[in-house]
Amino acid sequence: MILVTGGTGLVGAHLLYKLSKTNDRLVALYRNENKKKTTQEIFELHNAASLFDKIIWKKADVTDLPALEIAFDEITHVYHAAAMVSFSQKDQEQMRKTNIEGTANIVNLCISRNLKKLCYVSSIATLSQNPGKPLMDENCEWNPEEDHSDYSLSKFGGETEVWRGSQEGLDVVIVNPGVIFGFGAWNINTGKLFNQIKKGLQFYTKGSTGVVDVLDVTEAMILLMNGSIKNERFVIVSENLSFKDIFTLIANKTGVKPPKFKIGKTVTEIMWRINNVLSVLTFGKFQMKIDKYSAKSAQKKRVYDGSKITRDTEFRYTPFDKTIEEIASKLS
Repeated sequence: MILVTGGTGLVGAHLLYKLSKTNDRLVALYRNENKKKTTQEIFELHNAASLFDKIIWKKADVTDLPALEIAFDEITHVYHAAAMVSFSQKDQEQMRKTNIEGTANIVNLCISRNLKKLCYVSSIATLSQNPGKPLMDENCEWNPEEDHSDYSLSKFGGETEVWRGSQEGLDVVIVNPGVIFGFGAWNINTGKLFNQIKKGLQFYTKGSTGVVDVLDVTEAMILLMNGSIKNERFVIVSENLSFKDIFTLIANKTGVKPPKFKIGKTVTEIMWRINNVLSVLTFGKFQMKIDKYSAKSAQKKRVYDGSKITRDTEFRYTPFDKTIEEIASKLS
């Protein structure tokens, strides 16, 4: 029996869809009844509404150990996709609790129940660039001397717990996806970006990043879980694109004008500082979606190598323009 944490998020929902096509014993965690609607809508967008009823839903937070212990009954494999992402300073403690302590709980239960395998969804945010090597891959280990965001710290902490589990006899695989794009979950992350661009977003920054289709991420996860590979991690990035190219591609596929005004480093530096001041003055009630680290990322050019999985397995990536075209076709 398979357990999926984060089943109401973008990755978890698409993963449940793929797993439901071939698995009848499928358990997913949820924290809020309303959030299950996102997963149901994603199943409907896949034209697979009937498969949604195959999921056994269990209410549990990854930080709630007693609830997790009940959810783990009869489980043999775990896909751990649950995570908290926040730009707000007031969420730092909760984000670390969810992403580190929550992952430790999952790992400990996998060990105590002698589960067969754990797949953990990490992030390219845990990679540090090696000096003199612009291309970032699985060999780019965490550099503690860098100035890391709280999100990066929390995901690295989660990775550390998973590696601890591997040292204690648990078979694990870790995926480090780039920025994930997929249809559904329109009000968060890249889904929200589509809506903003469709409404006429006219600004971009000079940075670049690695991108990937959510269905590629889930396909890689299932392939690694079902295969013999263990105790390794894989960067899952199909292409490296500038933010201008990403925004322009989305605009073209959704039939609107592409952004034409570049926001420079000075502006983003001012914005995150204003955000910090206003956050303090309003006791955290005012928060723009920008902080010191997101401002830096918006201007930084990073290049990732996601080819390891194509060398070690039969996995192949979806062309990113096809990904954007498919998402645009689902956008109402």
